[in-house]
Amino acid sequence: MTKFWTVHIIRFVATFFVISCIIASFFFPGGNIHNPDQIGYSFSHNFLSELGGYVTFAGEINSISSFFFNSALFCFLLVGFSSFFIPPLFRENKTSFICACIASVLFFIGMVFFAGVALTPHDLYRDAHVFFAINAFRWLIPASLFFVIAFFLSDADNKYTIINIIFLISTVIYVIYQIYSGNPRVNEELLVQNVLMQKTIAIIHIISIFSLTFCFDSQIKRKNL
Repeated sequence: MTKFWTVHIIRFVATFFVISCIIASFFFPGGNIHNPDQIGYSFSHNFLSELGGYVTFAGEINSISSFFFNSALFCFLLVGFSSFFIPPLFRENKTSFICACIASVLFFIGMVFFAGVALTPHDLYRDAHVFFAINAFRWLIPASLFFVIAFFLSDADNKYTIINIIFLISTVIYVIYQIYSGNPRVNEELLVQNVLMQKTIAIIHIISIFSLTFCFDSQIKRKNL
């Protein structure tokens, strides 16, 4: 059961999300904040969440893309549940175990917020969508901080602690960027900056989360769980 949740589920959700984004971008009709006539999806001009909207800025129905993107994003709730199976992997050190427990709760809340993003398409529930999107990343900061401590104090390979540190630093940088970056609606340059920053953090997070499953798998085998 532990391996199912901490390894298989996390790998499945991460892979499913990437594949779903590719499929969703393929079927995306087009249009962005500044150019409704844009054809198809642009890596530099469309936010990921635009894949989940029911209607694009071009005014076209986006049913296929929204189905794949929102379904995949909502599945991160499963990753949130999987975090509760992580603390037992760090029982050899009491402080590490406690930190992992705290981190799991915070991480779960963060995943709930990401699921909230999927349930509130930007074109239908803009205020709620922005609320969930912004705070999802903010919950991940304390979660990743406690995970860093848990991994550092455990007998896990140090390279996984480094992965957690990268996750933490990148999340902090992105949250700060969200606070101080300009409004992407002001001009195209700010739009491109915001879009590329969002995709960069998404790629880092997906790779980090997927990579940590190898640590969990190793810990499970070592402790015969």
